[in-house]
Amino acid sequence: MLLSHNFDVSTDIVPALSREEFAQVFMEGLSVHQHLKCRLVNNPHWIVEVLFATEEFSPRQVGELCANALFEKRQLERSHPGSIPEILVLGGIKTTPPTSSSPDALQPGNWGVDVVETLSSDAFLQAIAWDTAIAQKPADSIFKVELKN
Repeated sequence: MLLSHNFDVSTDIVPALSREEFAQVFMEGLSVHQHLKCRLVNNPHWIVEVLFATEEFSPRQVGELCANALFEKRQLERSHPGSIPEILVLGGIKTTPPTSSSPDALQPGNWGVDVVETLSSDAFLQAIAWDTAIAQKPADSIFKVELKN
């Protein structure tokens, strides 16, 4: 599973995370689970690879763990009470050929996951036409996790 980051909030609310800081959120936050491993990847879009045993976790469960790890990180650094952005974790299985020959490119059959920080998950989902994008996809090929304050 490869993770990207979509930071759709003001840095007055929470600081932006570098690629390394974003990866660290999951390397630390998921480290309590022995069947989850994370690493920073060398790709312009994807930032973190999360390896997991499918007999231990479903992709959605990993998405929930990722959302919780980012939420916990943001709780520690918020500038004032109630200032944590909403978190979306949007996952889908890649069904098209890879867009790059890079070993860290998303491969067909693997999960690509966008981790989103936004002031309004409803507005974000509407802006990207989420419902339309997933309308023809099998239910087991996508997932959505939402954490709202």
